[in-house]
Amino acid sequence: MVDKSYDIAIIGGGIIGLATAMELSESYPDKKIVVLEKESGVAKHQTGHNSGVIHAGIYYAPGSQKANFCSTGGKLLREFCDKHGIEYDMCGKLIVASDENEIPGLEELYRRGTENGAEGLRIVEKDEMHEIEPHVAGVKAIFSPNTGIIDYQKVSIAYAAELSENGGDLLTNCELRSISKKDDDIYMETNLGTIKTTFLINCAGLQADKVAKLMGVETGIRIVPFRGEYFSIIPERSDLVNGLIYPVPNPNLPFLGVHFTKRMNGSVEAGPNAVFALAREGYKKTSFNIKDTLGTLSFLGFWRMSAKYWKVGVNEQYRSLVKGVFVKSLQKLVPDVTSKDLAEPGAGVRAQAINKKGELLQDFSIVETDNAIHVLSAPSPGATSSLTISKYLADMANKSFSLAK
Repeated sequence: MVDKSYDIAIIGGGIIGLATAMELSESYPDKKIVVLEKESGVAKHQTGHNSGVIHAGIYYAPGSQKANFCSTGGKLLREFCDKHGIEYDMCGKLIVASDENEIPGLEELYRRGTENGAEGLRIVEKDEMHEIEPHVAGVKAIFSPNTGIIDYQKVSIAYAAELSENGGDLLTNCELRSISKKDDDIYMETNLGTIKTTFLINCAGLQADKVAKLMGVETGIRIVPFRGEYFSIIPERSDLVNGLIYPVPNPNLPFLGVHFTKRMNGSVEAGPNAVFALAREGYKKTSFNIKDTLGTLSFLGFWRMSAKYWKVGVNEQYRSLVKGVFVKSLQKLVPDVTSKDLAEPGAGVRAQAINKKGELLQDFSIVETDNAIHVLSAPSPGATSSLTISKYLADMANKSFSLAK
């Protein structure tokens, strides 16, 4: 027995799933659209646990989907927020070379960012660095005035409201259990009953590869969770940071290194590191899910990745366990910060896609199958670029599903 029927179902109530549903509901008002979310509300995982940065498009390889999506994503996001009264702050970012050895990497970032269309970038010397961030240490920096901060949970709620106004449905507390196909339709068994859809878009984030597997799709990609742990700077010392302070990252890794991030509530976060998590939704050091862990350990790509980056992994784990080591890494950017300045630890979990070769996917991975589209990897700047990505997925759906007919 079918309890509900739709033309298009989106799995996952994160920012990309909601943006895509909103875009489809606006472009194809004759289609019945639903978003299925297993949690009690939207944006409960990666979207609600990220750093809240509006990225300018500096880090990404020119021509990559990251670069292409971000080039317009920030502008569209700010236009949406202006229209809907969602607050944001274009506080700017410094990317700091701590010593002369990091200057070539800094210059490469400047080249990339300029080619990607990041507006207003400029190289600044020590004097100007200290005008922007008085407590920062370094020899040279990139200043990005077009980088800002926002609350992506509020943005996601606004996307969901637009979807509802357009006649779409959002089913929360809806846990997907199995998927089957019959007569060109897709049947999803959930705790709320059987939901039938003609087309499916998988935006399940940390669970995206599992949803693909439920449909019998072998992607060759596994989501491996990495927990990003951070501390909040105590309020009395929040004046150590005016905006965003980042290091020059390792170009071989998808992580940006520990940094300082101002938040919309006025607080400042310091971090994160990146440690292998023993649960896909493992926000605490003690979090453990045996199925998630065994799923990772049984994947050959994980071991190949570990063989390449074991030294990095050991250092990250050590920094996670020893607060003094964490503080020392922060002092490279802001020497005045001390362990007494750090309080209220927290964490997010990154859905890092790894292929069978052990390669860390640094770009988006979107796969089309019969009657379905799977967003298997949607790393940062996914939230910044959510509206651009939604248009991309809607265009893909139109072609793949023949929606305009």
